[in-house]
Amino acid sequence: MKAKIVSGHAPGGARTRLADVLPLKTPFVVQIFPIYACNFTCEYCFHAVPKNKRGFVSDWPVMKFDLYKKCIDEMALFDDQLKVLRFVGMGEPLLHKDIAKMIEYAVACNVALRVELLTNGSLLTRQMSDALIAAGLSRMVVSMQGLSKDKYRQISKVDIDFENFVANIAYFYKQKTNTHVYIKIVDIALDEVDTKQKFYEIFGDICDSIAVENAVPIMPGVEYDKVLKNSSGSATQFGLPVAPIQVCPQPFFTMQINPDGKVVPCYQISYPAIMGDSNHQTMQEIWNGEAYRSFRLAMLNGRDTANDVCSQCNFIRYRLFPEDDLHEAAEHLKGVYQ
Repeated sequence: MKAKIVSGHAPGGARTRLADVLPLKTPFVVQIFPIYACNFTCEYCFHAVPKNKRGFVSDWPVMKFDLYKKCIDEMALFDDQLKVLRFVGMGEPLLHKDIAKMIEYAVACNVALRVELLTNGSLLTRQMSDALIAAGLSRMVVSMQGLSKDKYRQISKVDIDFENFVANIAYFYKQKTNTHVYIKIVDIALDEVDTKQKFYEIFGDICDSIAVENAVPIMPGVEYDKVLKNSSGSATQFGLPVAPIQVCPQPFFTMQINPDGKVVPCYQISYPAIMGDSNHQTMQEIWNGEAYRSFRLAMLNGRDTANDVCSQCNFIRYRLFPEDDLHEAAEHLKGVYQ
């Protein structure tokens, strides 16, 4: 097997100890949420929750290219490059008709050290692969939901040609130049027939890194008692021990731009607060603005009291990396952000 197995550490590699570098003049990560739509309905995901129970997500479902371009142009004015510009969100990015054009523009503007895309891979045709490779995509994460057509029907409520699906990923891998391909699958998609070894055999030679990640209870409204089966919940998504989390680090290094241009501090189904609106504010005004500053200060007093959404959130509990833990530095950081 060519691919490197990822387990027990961040898939993206070594991380900077966050407390040592705050405050940041430039966010480490900006997440672009390009489209609020998905062609899958995975049983452990946001899209399994009825729309009337999801709450507010975005005023419109598809990010306009002109708005995106404005945001990228402003990101280029930050003091430093972003570490990561990531296309992700509550949907499938490849459904956006301009996704390759968006990636190409970000790469041309040199706004980030790495431009990455998270996808379910089902729309990765040869034409799409050629466009993404030509655009200069740095990293592609493909999230698998099974190892057969039947498993996809069970978990994602969709019919796919699994052999063609694998062939399309293989095509991307063989044609790519500088794109790192990371293929992952959730543990609940494996069983005594579709084993971890079978997963490695199918995908281990058509990606650069590979992982079996834990399905974890991070999305409110999902019936995890039915989905997670025998999972103990003692490990994070990446196989690390679950630890108490007092201070969520996300607002200190991340911003997410939703399809309508609203900026939020985290990737979550329920937003704790809106940090700004990129239709009317610059990226710098939002990142250095009062809404972000006040939210960070509230978080440093503990997420249990920051607001109702944060106090009930499991997302960071199951996705925390030790390098991002700010609890011991909280008192010092309060003075920094006053």
